[in-house]
Amino acid sequence: MKVRVGLASCGISAGGQVVYDEFESEISKLVEDKKIELSITGCLGICFAEPIVDVIDDEGKVYRYTKIDKKKTQQIVQKHLIEGQPIDELLINTDPIFAQQVKIVLRNCGFIDPESIEAYEEVDGYKAIRKALDKMTKEEVIEEVKESGLRGRGGAGFSTGMKWMFAANNPNEPRYIICNADEGDPGAFANRAVLEGDPHAVLEGMMLAAYSMGCEKGYIYCRAEYPLAVERLQIAIDQAREKGYLGYNIMGSGFDFDLEIFEGAGAFVCGEETALMQSIEGARGMPRLRPPYPAQKGLFGQPTTINNVETLADIPYIILHGGAKYYEYGIAKSRGTKVFSVAGKVRNGGLVEVPMGMSLRNIICDICDGIKDDKKVKAVQLGGPSGGCLPESLLDTVVDYETLTETGAIVGSGGMIVADETTCMVDLARFFLSFTQQESCGKCTFCRIGTKRMLEILNNICDGKGKVGDIEELERLGTTIKNSSLCALGGTAPNPVLTTIRYFRQEYDAHITEQRCPAKSCKALITYEIIDGCVGCGSCVRVCPSDAIIGTKRKGDVDLWREEHGIFVIIDDKCIRCHMCIASCRYDAIEVS
Repeated sequence: MKVRVGLASCGISAGGQVVYDEFESEISKLVEDKKIELSITGCLGICFAEPIVDVIDDEGKVYRYTKIDKKKTQQIVQKHLIEGQPIDELLINTDPIFAQQVKIVLRNCGFIDPESIEAYEEVDGYKAIRKALDKMTKEEVIEEVKESGLRGRGGAGFSTGMKWMFAANNPNEPRYIICNADEGDPGAFANRAVLEGDPHAVLEGMMLAAYSMGCEKGYIYCRAEYPLAVERLQIAIDQAREKGYLGYNIMGSGFDFDLEIFEGAGAFVCGEETALMQSIEGARGMPRLRPPYPAQKGLFGQPTTINNVETLADIPYIILHGGAKYYEYGIAKSRGTKVFSVAGKVRNGGLVEVPMGMSLRNIICDICDGIKDDKKVKAVQLGGPSGGCLPESLLDTVVDYETLTETGAIVGSGGMIVADETTCMVDLARFFLSFTQQESCGKCTFCRIGTKRMLEILNNICDGKGKVGDIEELERLGTTIKNSSLCALGGTAPNPVLTTIRYFRQEYDAHITEQRCPAKSCKALITYEIIDGCVGCGSCVRVCPSDAIIGTKRKGDVDLWREEHGIFVIIDDKCIRCHMCIASCRYDAIEVS
């Protein structure tokens, strides 16, 4: 019997390490004939259910336990491991979540030990590089990738095979391959999950890319805020070197290739490929003019190819099973699968990998089981701060590069933040713009100053100080910034603002002309009032951090208390709109207006 515990960042933050340690302690006490194999694994994708524990019996049947703690661990050991009785009330049926998914990038995440190269080899790991070195020319590898239809999963959606071909055809040497693991979008975590759960797949993808282009050196540019990903990547690199998959004369083929990790300091702009290369070279991470493109003159002035984590994780599957097999998934010019980090107001947040061509409604309402607290979908922000915000009426839009671009959104790196009716769209646009404004490197005047002016207007609107003409000024500034910025950060920064104006203009109008926030979210435009449902329990008084609630706590009959003292009252000037009183009230006696 085997036990595996999910120890990706999501699992650890939910208490997974405590669960693993408890299993280790309890299993050590078992007698010899109850031998249990304990291991770790990465993120399965159902982050809402962490910590996750799988018990696999001798026939290979998996029993999946979720939201496990120390006490439940002890129950599992006693009931399931010792007595052989699964605990039904702790199990989850993941069939509705996974039935419509196709896992290629996430094929091993949540199933293998990411710190064991042998575990990766057992699931056909490094067979693709063996196949390429033994049976394929460099040109054939590139043709296979082109045939797959794979486009860059980092946001731009450029043909991966074409990008490799451009670098391979450049006669200058040396050539470099870089893995862009500088995932920094708010709400995006797919790349981190792959690096933590299946690092060898990324390494093998880089090896195949390097072989096809004649590269001898590669870099993984990973943000330092991903310490577990960096740690497991280094373990994987060390193991691959020891096994002969990296280094000199790999597998006796005459192919030389090695890797090193470069930790980024967390600048969002370094996700842009020219800024990323500047950072590796030791300069400040700022974009540079293109052309020349990296395939012409990249890292240290040499031909360079940059792919993101998800793109590279696809490559071993494509080479091992053939580009035609990968091409079977998807639609039109968007082939294969796409991983989305789904967060926000959905019930089942986490990672979803679906074939290109699936609708947004299918992902949000079916796979992720809709919205929390039985509320309605209001909007979905796609592509992070570089993307756009789409209304509920466009949820039947299918996921492909061209279709989403037409709506004003983008596929991007796969961030998907879902909003319900309590979300103010003006405030949501302000949130994303504040992020990109802070992350602007400052090189372009339009990006540096333009985003600041846009943010000032949005702050005024949310604070009840908006004026007629602000919407038009936002549109003018946004269009100018998009058309005039050097890199994609400035070129896409206005997207959340422009799309919320496009689809939710009435909310902007309400803020400006009516001094009203329809979502009852913007603090300057709402008031809190205690209504007749108040029973004088005093819970709101106890939690109020600004002592803004006055009244006499009830003792005895409610009607007598009301007649003598009246219900509690919120002093508006002292109220900081923290919402704690509403969260504490069990009688729905506090109203926001």
